[in-house]
Amino acid sequence: MVSVALGAARVIEARTEKVVSTKLAEAGITWITVTTDGLQVRLTGTAPNEAARFRAVNKVGELVDASRIRDGLDVTPASAIEAPRFSVEMLRTEDEVQLSGLIPETPDEGGMSEADLAAAAAALAQGTELPDMLETADYPAPAGWNEALAFGVKALERLRLSKVSVTAERVEVKAITDSAEEKRKAEADLRAMVPANVQLVMEISAPRPVITPFSLRFVVDSEGARFDSCSADTDRARTQILRAATAVGVTGTTVCQVGLGTPTPRWADAVSLGIRAVTELGSGSITFSDADVTLLAGSDVPQDVFDKVVGELETGLPDVFSLTSTLEKKETAAQGPAEFTAVFTEKGRVELRGRLTDEMQRNAVDAFARSAFAGAEILTATRVDPGLPDGWAIRVLAGLKALSQVDSGRLLVRADLVEVNGVTGSTETRGRITRILSEALGQGQTFRVNVRYDEALDPLAALPTPEQCAADVNAVIARTKITFTPASAEIAATARPVLDELAKILVNCPAMQMEIAGHTDSQGSEAGNKALSQARAEAVLLALQGRRVDVSGMTAVGFGEAQPIADNATEEGREANRRIEFVLKTATDAAAAAQEGVAGSAAPAAPAAPGGTEAAAAPDFSPDFSPDFSNDFSNDTSPSVAPTEKTLAPKRRPDGLKAQDTP
Repeated sequence: MVSVALGAARVIEARTEKVVSTKLAEAGITWITVTTDGLQVRLTGTAPNEAARFRAVNKVGELVDASRIRDGLDVTPASAIEAPRFSVEMLRTEDEVQLSGLIPETPDEGGMSEADLAAAAAALAQGTELPDMLETADYPAPAGWNEALAFGVKALERLRLSKVSVTAERVEVKAITDSAEEKRKAEADLRAMVPANVQLVMEISAPRPVITPFSLRFVVDSEGARFDSCSADTDRARTQILRAATAVGVTGTTVCQVGLGTPTPRWADAVSLGIRAVTELGSGSITFSDADVTLLAGSDVPQDVFDKVVGELETGLPDVFSLTSTLEKKETAAQGPAEFTAVFTEKGRVELRGRLTDEMQRNAVDAFARSAFAGAEILTATRVDPGLPDGWAIRVLAGLKALSQVDSGRLLVRADLVEVNGVTGSTETRGRITRILSEALGQGQTFRVNVRYDEALDPLAALPTPEQCAADVNAVIARTKITFTPASAEIAATARPVLDELAKILVNCPAMQMEIAGHTDSQGSEAGNKALSQARAEAVLLALQGRRVDVSGMTAVGFGEAQPIADNATEEGREANRRIEFVLKTATDAAAAAQEGVAGSAAPAAPAAPGGTEAAAAPDFSPDFSPDFSNDFSNDTSPSVAPTEKTLAPKRRPDGLKAQDTP
């Protein structure tokens, strides 16, 4: 009887459990576990909310008596309402400013309210109606919001055509500038203004300028072959022109501006023919001004060589071009009696001397000089000579306009020549002067441009680019590794000079998006190596911050053993794999990382070149560069060992601790 009773009870329990479980599954309730004990039905699990728990118990009550149900269900605790993500997008066009996004309803002290932001935008909109799509939420501003928003407004004021997206930790700027020079200056200004705790991502472009006249001038003289001005309609055309120039002996860096306005798609073909023609002459110049071509051969060129070169050039040039060729004679090369000179000194003084046609022309030249050299002291010491050749005034005014482009220099005007000598702080000045003289003097006229670029006068040249900084950093890392105490994230004492050298480079660099990547060998567990590499990368980041480096755009990422650069089967290979790398990140990388929700980092890049270099960030190193393993790393000879406990990043440096005290 006992056996029969036990068997019957088990059948009833199993059938009840099956029926109840099936009913719950049909209702989509899968978070309950049903067990039976005699006539009792026990329910265990965690309900997403109280309503779901009540509904589940009622479902079971439809099958069994409520007195038999034992409710052991838990309910997921209600989470606190999270603050919304504040963000603002500001769009500025030629005639209006648009605002959209969500900002705190009550800003912190010193922060910008909705009214403040709208007023700042209205000041830029120049009286037009302001499309204001801002919304507010009654939550406190997150850390860094006030600084990021204030910087975003400054960026909008700085850039006339732009879109600025602001969050508490990141400001993304997309803009269009009028020229490449303006683009460089805008980038430098923004890097100088960005707060230390804000990540700046820039995507600034400059449209191709319209070059009028579309000009190019190539010269071969006693100083060698060079361009006074170079223009091209496409990148491919520029490459073709520079390749032709290199083939005839042009050395150094040549600025060849890509722009709009070429008279023919065969511009590069015509220029290449002209370069070869002047080189074959051995002395002279060729000037392209739109479709007008002027070839001037030096006085030492034999007549038969001149005739041969001119004939071949006339035959080879596309039909759209018109060629004027002149063989300079020795008697015309000598100085003539009529001259006009202008000297522009480094102190901002302009001295005008020589001959002008009449008193009216003298007054006109004086007035033009005061306009062209605004703010300069003008000294006019010219004399009147009615016997000057026709077009003298045009030559003088064109020369003064050309001279005003340099920082200091000298102008010489003769009946057969206009010559500008000077020093400039812009690589584009020589091209501008060539276009001015070519357009004003006309086809067949002789002029010379001897303008020297001085980097000390260039306000942007002293600022290193992020690429240059990354190259310098990786050169140090390739020479000397950053070493650590074995199996820990503590930087070895012998590595402090390396960090000092890196800090010396980075403190002079603009804020940039850079990844400090930690790598280990394959010994130990994969998770342990990843944690160790992350801690080591963070230790380097904190060490640089303690040395007063701006680390606002830097992120520490640990890759563990995932990206080896050598064979982990040998001690030398494991030594090479235990490394720290600095990888420059582009704006595209940073934007992709932001979309993944990882502020300031990017998806793992392709394996960097050995020695901690990356081809894009360190152009001075070839892709097959390999590190020198002959250095003595005696403090880090033992293989990596996965830590037995979780390795934590070093704590934040206490207030008052001097930078030099940071390890």
